[in-house]
Amino acid sequence: MMNKMKKILAFSIAGVLLVGTIIAPIQAAMVASEEQVEGANVLIDEYCNNVAAGTVVAQAPELLTSKQTPAAATPAPAVTPKPTAKPAAAKSAHVELNLNYSRLGIANKVDTYLNVRKKPSESSKIVGKMTKNSGCHVYKVKKGWAKIVSGKVKGYVKSSYITMDKKAEKLATKVGRECVEIQTDSLRVRALPTTDAPIYSVVSAGEEFTIKKNNLTLDFVKKIVKKEKISKEAMEKAGGYEAIQKGMGDFICIYVDNEYAFVAKEYVKEQYSLKRAVKVGTVSASKSSGISSSQASIVEYAKQFLGNRYVWGGASLTGGTDCSGFTMSLYRKYGHYLPHNAAAQAGVTRSVSSPKPGDLFFYSNGSRINHVAMYIGGGMVIHASNPRDGIKISNAYYRHPVKIGRVM
Repeated sequence: MMNKMKKILAFSIAGVLLVGTIIAPIQAAMVASEEQVEGANVLIDEYCNNVAAGTVVAQAPELLTSKQTPAAATPAPAVTPKPTAKPAAAKSAHVELNLNYSRLGIANKVDTYLNVRKKPSESSKIVGKMTKNSGCHVYKVKKGWAKIVSGKVKGYVKSSYITMDKKAEKLATKVGRECVEIQTDSLRVRALPTTDAPIYSVVSAGEEFTIKKNNLTLDFVKKIVKKEKISKEAMEKAGGYEAIQKGMGDFICIYVDNEYAFVAKEYVKEQYSLKRAVKVGTVSASKSSGISSSQASIVEYAKQFLGNRYVWGGASLTGGTDCSGFTMSLYRKYGHYLPHNAAAQAGVTRSVSSPKPGDLFFYSNGSRINHVAMYIGGGMVIHASNPRDGIKISNAYYRHPVKIGRVM
């Protein structure tokens, strides 16, 4: 395992986080595939309303793929992905990571997250947050403050909360993880390791996903089929186990939030990864922007729980929660009572095309809505993702959402 860790690629910090400030309307077609093709439109409103009303069990909505791009949408230009490069030989004694550094720092001496400030002062503006075990490059340390860069965040952190130099490099081999970085936009992720399998989700270029298993075996695939309760129809569409076995060497199994999916090796780059800081601004009520005091308040409240535990079925903001338990508990504080189910929450929220802080982003696994996150502005969401990351902040379009819902 250690030898494999030391062979992975380094890449530039510049492309780490996608923090777009202009959000494309959700109705726009999504271009996605192992090869670029025209989009898919997921019809979910009626399904979500029925789930919310209790007339149906939260399962699979219709997934309709049109051969033509909807009139309101503009197809994205074709992209020719670069083939996955083989790991380069190490040029130094450094452990090669998904960030550039001369002096490595890891924020491991915190319980949940570490604030990154604009200036070396506790009263200075917070410009970002590093969840526990995030990595950074340390420029210098002076009077108890370290000047750092992590991802797209530059600023200062209390040096007493980070481990540096050789101790950090040793620590990196324990707290880092093997990931894939998506190399083309937008990429279809499959429910099974074949291009004939149903689409699990569509993911964006530059996003990272933790590897569950690289060298797939048929026994492993069978376990996934059982665990994820993949339908007989999906198996037939994929051609059965015989067809899967022939092509599964071209795929990697990854975690997408708290479930498994498969991605084609041709369109990803494997690397050893440390988490990085994310930009976090303060949301304020404003008439000009149309942000209410309640919308601003719930976002600032949600950020307090960054880094806390993920627990499937949980609804405790401090003790452990899953994705819908997280949004349910946040809104309950503000007098709004949402069901503890992502699809049902989609059913009781009204659809909007341009998100505002506090809105909910809903994601599908191709057959049903299986994840929900809260929009916090700046193109980012906060969500209870999985047991490895807990409550985290992500690019809102790390997966293509199927609905944006507004509660208040």
